[in-house]
Amino acid sequence: MHRRIIVPSALAASLLLAIPASAADYVPGAPGIGDSYYPNSGNGGYDVSHYDLRLTYQPATDLLEGTATIVATTRQNLSRFNLDLGLKVSEVRVNGRVATFATSGSHELEVTPATPLEKNKALSIVVRYAGKPSEVKIDGWTAWARTPDGGVAAQEPDSAAWWFPSNDHPLDKATFDVSVAVPDGTQAISNGVLQSQSSRLGWTRYNWRSNKPQATYLATLAVGKFDITTDRTANGLPVLNAYSKDLGDNDGAARASIERTTEVAEWLEGVFGPYPFNALGGYVPNVTSGFALETQTRPFYSPRQFANGANVSVVVHELAHQWYGDSVSVRDWKDIWVNEGFARYSQWLWSEKEGEGTAQELADYLYALRTAEDPFWTVKPGDPGPENQFHIAVYDRGALALQALRNEIGDEDFFAILKGWPQKFAHGNARVADFVRYAEKVSGKPLAELFDTWLYEPSKPSASTAAAAGLSAPAAAPASGSPSARTGAAPKPAQPKSWKKIAATNSLHESGRHGDH
Repeated sequence: MHRRIIVPSALAASLLLAIPASAADYVPGAPGIGDSYYPNSGNGGYDVSHYDLRLTYQPATDLLEGTATIVATTRQNLSRFNLDLGLKVSEVRVNGRVATFATSGSHELEVTPATPLEKNKALSIVVRYAGKPSEVKIDGWTAWARTPDGGVAAQEPDSAAWWFPSNDHPLDKATFDVSVAVPDGTQAISNGVLQSQSSRLGWTRYNWRSNKPQATYLATLAVGKFDITTDRTANGLPVLNAYSKDLGDNDGAARASIERTTEVAEWLEGVFGPYPFNALGGYVPNVTSGFALETQTRPFYSPRQFANGANVSVVVHELAHQWYGDSVSVRDWKDIWVNEGFARYSQWLWSEKEGEGTAQELADYLYALRTAEDPFWTVKPGDPGPENQFHIAVYDRGALALQALRNEIGDEDFFAILKGWPQKFAHGNARVADFVRYAEKVSGKPLAELFDTWLYEPSKPSASTAAAAGLSAPAAAPASGSPSARTGAAPKPAQPKSWKKIAATNSLHESGRHGDH
């Protein structure tokens, strides 16, 4: 007989391995992800990799019934975790077992699994829920729009809580499968590629897949009666555009704009590099709002965007976001300039391409147009505050910053940065500071002062500062006898031809949450 001798140190080690972590080692995940503007957005303790949404929607009653399966990984020892959802939940399962749940705040679903969850383990969550999204108000506003023939989920900075449970912040991106059953004769539009559709017993189910990481607010759902056009790009990407059948007088202008999606995307590839997703398109439901939104692969456009005729500039803006905002998303909502400044500047570049005013001419005109007393200059695009997140200054002053950068470092480095940035941070998140560092690395120049002037100073840069940045140069000498010649004042630059078209898109992100943007 051989007796095994265990020395004290070995015995202690084996006991430690055998003893599970105590209950004290498991704590609830944070009810917010830590955003500086929206502390209750998102949740802590886990990362989602995939959402599988199986939905049924009845347009006549606005009743949405859903089963969401969420695939995730724990990032701490969890006794409990939160999801963001405004609809009523009937059952939650975690890793196959029934979990208890409660609600708190305006949209928090607190889930307690049957057993605590270990850090860095696979996690599956199944949530059964139902409700009428149009009746849900979160902090007094809604991201769900009823239409005469259905409903639409599209809004920024939040829209998911009205139709599916999620970790609702751009920091936690995931892939999506969205399957929606609607009455025959009605369509369901979502992101990505339509994998299949089938009809049974008076219902048609549409199965959509978005196969690249996608922020939850960029997920969209539109149910209604649409006229759908399809095509493929030269590279084989599927293109799907959808137009509500009751757009009225705006129908022709909407089609004349959105049917140029492929052309615009191909041009943008020359500016920003390869298109980052698996599908293209856009949709125009019959909503009363006036904004547009860069919902991933398939931007949302309100009919009012086309009330004065075709406007390709809005298509340019929303497609530019596919690189700047969708593929590279904000780390924190205060970093909104890395979305909106670049989307606006893409409109300036389109104007330049179309011969309707160069980016330089647009910058000069804008600088001259806004007097030093204009509150426009008090908004800091690099950190505008939640009340000014979609202020026009984030767009226009944000684009001015890019023109100042272009003048400082030259076209070669500038356009190398515009292409390189979406590749470096593809399908991830970034801050304004990350862009500044990247621009400095590519150009080899110190740029902190330039960005501080144009993104963070709450006042209009002086004429000498603007001139040093290559801005505000007079368009021409004043004509003899003109008011400028008589007073000796420098003439204001002429208004570029594209100015009004671009200004017509200034309501792009007007939202019920923050007023008119």
